[in-house]
Amino acid sequence: MSKKNAKEKSKKSQQKLSTKVYEAELYKLHAELVKLQYWVQRKGHKVIVVFEGRDAAGKGGVIKRLTERVSPRVFRVAALPSPSEREKTQMYGQRYIQHFPAAGEVVLFDRSWYNRAGVERVMKFCTKDEYRRFLTDAPVFEKFIVKSGIQLIKYWFDVSMEEQERRFRARIEDPRKVWKLSPMDVESFNRWYDYSRARDDMLKATSSKHAPWHVVRANSKKSARLNCISHFLNQVPYKELSREKVVLGKRHSKDKYDDRVENVHSDFVPEEF
Repeated sequence: MSKKNAKEKSKKSQQKLSTKVYEAELYKLHAELVKLQYWVQRKGHKVIVVFEGRDAAGKGGVIKRLTERVSPRVFRVAALPSPSEREKTQMYGQRYIQHFPAAGEVVLFDRSWYNRAGVERVMKFCTKDEYRRFLTDAPVFEKFIVKSGIQLIKYWFDVSMEEQERRFRARIEDPRKVWKLSPMDVESFNRWYDYSRARDDMLKATSSKHAPWHVVRANSKKSARLNCISHFLNQVPYKELSREKVVLGKRHSKDKYDDRVENVHSDFVPEEF
């Protein structure tokens, strides 16, 4: 690629997507996700998608757009809370395994066993030995996952220091988003470079041929959503399968009567809008 073309490509990637273009592209991707869903169900395919990254990098937004037009019985989201006292005594990773997919399922992990390589390391929620053992064991654990017949896809969402701060401040000021800002988020803001080092070590130690990390540039939420979903579709070897066309029949009117609900019930929700 020439310097001129590279420069034009870089400039284009920094341009803000218009809502019209974004929605048109997202519509196409949603249609493909439905095709993928049918294929996964028919073939009994099993997929795990791991979403990791900086706080406020947009992981949740991608997961929301990825799942909003497909069945929650096929695409399941696993967003686990902090481990209970009982779970803390289990083998590390055990609480994630129970959420793994059966045939015909796609499980999206909003945060995962990689908590140990990130927040647990930075905040000292685990010992140094536990952390080092995790970096050694994770690729082996993931090889077992892949050999068992589960396709494993891992994403790291990367956002700049300036963009993260802008999003954090927006959460503080927006009553709809303030719940997203946890004490751990505030701590991650203060410890930016600690998390950077944890990220660097994690990517180096746990990106493998059988389970590589895919980095999503996430300064633009719209671009990150489209790029990630498009990439995900390219990872799964699905094909459009033939389906019977849905045809609505005729309503039966043999037992026709005045079936307005107000004839049998009067307690209605006030219509204020």
